[in-house]
Amino acid sequence: MQQRLNIALVGNPNSGKSSLFNALTGLNQKVGNFPGVTVDKKTGLCRLNEKLVANIIDLPGTYSLYPKGADEFVTYDILINPNSPYKPDVVVVIADASNLKRNLLFCSQIIDLKVPVVIALTMMDLAKKKGVEIDLPGLERELGVPVVAINPRKNKGINQLKKTLTLTAEGQYQAPAWDFVDVRSMETKVVQGVGSFVPVSSDYAALHVASHVDELHFLNGGQRLAIKNIIAEENFNKTKTQGKEILQRYEKIKQIMGSTVVEQDPLYKTLLTEKIDNILLHKVWGYVIMLCVLFLIFQSIFSFAQYPMDAIELGFSRLSSWLGALLPGGWLTDLLINGIIAGISGIAVFVPQIMILFGFITILEDTGYMARISFLTDRVMRQVGLNGRSVMPMISGLACAVPAIMATRSIENRKERLITILITPFMTCSARLPVYVIIIALVIPDKNILGFLSLQGLVMMIMYFLGFFMAMTVSYVMKFIIRIRDKSYFIMELPVYRAPRWKNVGLTMIEKGRIFIVDAGKVILVISLVLWFLASHGPARQMNRITSEYAVQVQQHQDKKEQLEATMQMEKLEHSYAGYIGKAIEPVIRPLGFDWKIGIALVTSFAAREVFVGTMATLYSVGENPEQKKATLTEKMRIATHPDGSKVFTLATGLSLLIFYAFAMQCMTTLAIVYRETKSWKFPVIQFVYMTGLAYCCSLLVYFLFV
Repeated sequence: MQQRLNIALVGNPNSGKSSLFNALTGLNQKVGNFPGVTVDKKTGLCRLNEKLVANIIDLPGTYSLYPKGADEFVTYDILINPNSPYKPDVVVVIADASNLKRNLLFCSQIIDLKVPVVIALTMMDLAKKKGVEIDLPGLERELGVPVVAINPRKNKGINQLKKTLTLTAEGQYQAPAWDFVDVRSMETKVVQGVGSFVPVSSDYAALHVASHVDELHFLNGGQRLAIKNIIAEENFNKTKTQGKEILQRYEKIKQIMGSTVVEQDPLYKTLLTEKIDNILLHKVWGYVIMLCVLFLIFQSIFSFAQYPMDAIELGFSRLSSWLGALLPGGWLTDLLINGIIAGISGIAVFVPQIMILFGFITILEDTGYMARISFLTDRVMRQVGLNGRSVMPMISGLACAVPAIMATRSIENRKERLITILITPFMTCSARLPVYVIIIALVIPDKNILGFLSLQGLVMMIMYFLGFFMAMTVSYVMKFIIRIRDKSYFIMELPVYRAPRWKNVGLTMIEKGRIFIVDAGKVILVISLVLWFLASHGPARQMNRITSEYAVQVQQHQDKKEQLEATMQMEKLEHSYAGYIGKAIEPVIRPLGFDWKIGIALVTSFAAREVFVGTMATLYSVGENPEQKKATLTEKMRIATHPDGSKVFTLATGLSLLIFYAFAMQCMTTLAIVYRETKSWKFPVIQFVYMTGLAYCCSLLVYFLFV
């Protein structure tokens, strides 16, 4: 019978924790939220031996056992809470060997919780380059817990770590009997008092319960009241005690390192990372290089994805034609071809670009350059009322605004967090990408500038920067409107440069492509089916009248049968339920250059922006004429005309539509998350009104400039 245990991975940010998680779990991973909080929970399964399977829990990174943000508190609660469903049977502390002193602080705190601990030393190669030599058996002896050197990026030391975890789970390695720091002597009565009311694992855990009595949700009312009485009686000062404890820990860490670690003279040779940073973080060239990197990404999104996109689009077009010829006519065939297949093709064609975008983002993160982007943009952020800590949520917004807004919990400053929440939806998320791609392909010529720069790729990059520019502009205005006075500081550790893990890049691309198809596909498929019904049906009186009138005309003019049937389908579409909805909102959007079909797409896009493509695919499939049967969606939209014969998608209309989608708040899920994070409907309403109003005004201006 298999035994399953919980193994928690903890460690400082940039210590290699995520790499170890990937090495242990492979594809057996899933991501969710911890109960009650919007912080990512990554879990996965790892087989240690034939009888032992481990549930690996990747906890948010933290520098010490004293949490500052919501994500750090998740780690803290799981380690302290005796009733946590994720309570670990073994804790693996990942420590950066090249910054051992700082990492050992957190290690020593976990050891004092008296839970089984295994220390996994990473970055041994970097430590060696710095001239640092570590006596692993000596370090293991001094700390009282097993220490294993690993390199998860190259899968080195993983088998040894699994063996050590197995032995620890079997009880051959246990928590040391002695305390790293004797906290009982510091606060004897507080530690004893808390221990009498709460089933804590150690004296150090009791000290933490006293320090965070108001934040720990596992305490009941009686326990909380009793502990507060003890704190009051003993005049317990948690800040003073914490300072004393940290000093004692560093004093002992200094002694341990003196006997187990040999360090080179402080004037060691400059590492390659520092030499590269002298260029990439230069006050002038750093920004130039960053812009070049981003431009390369957007050029590649168009160039690399063109062939697979054309193949997918052609494949769906031929499938529709084949099914149309094979299946008998009727509403079921019409539903399959013009509803289901048209909706699916509208989203599947953009999967290559989504995968390429996330592939590049993963490479930037893996190499360590993404952190440099945060550092470079901190100066700009401060000018508009933010700091560099806001950059990471905003960069996450390039994927999706929902997890990006969740990530603002790491921003301690209340004003900066609120502003970041309100402006993050301006960042060009992956849902906008399909809209941008199809509109740019329609109205921007496919040609090169200077012989090698794609004009379409350049416009795509401009759209991304336009979202960032508007976010900065709105942030600058909000810093004067939102009157919350909090000081903020931006401190960030820059990881060393490393070669990207191509396996990780590939897995991420596949996973993001799958998520895009499954999550977006479900919404688009449902909306496509509803749209097909609305576009294929209407008031019976009107539909019967149109059918009767054209039946007479077809009998009289058999030579024009196909043309008359196509005209009949178009008239039926205009008198369908979807047609009436579009015609009702057309007067409002006509000044922007939009017709009633675009109006329907704008309405459905509030469920998800990428639904625009599926909506257009359905609408242009329902009323198509025989010559359009084999045409792709882009070709159908390119030849679409108004009743007067003028083109629907002109340069002015295309640019107006791009601007509207760049600025409008068209995501119900994002509004729900903003409500959840701010605990008020006021801010989602403000966000929806100001973003949609701004989108309308800017689209109107652009249309009149280019019409």
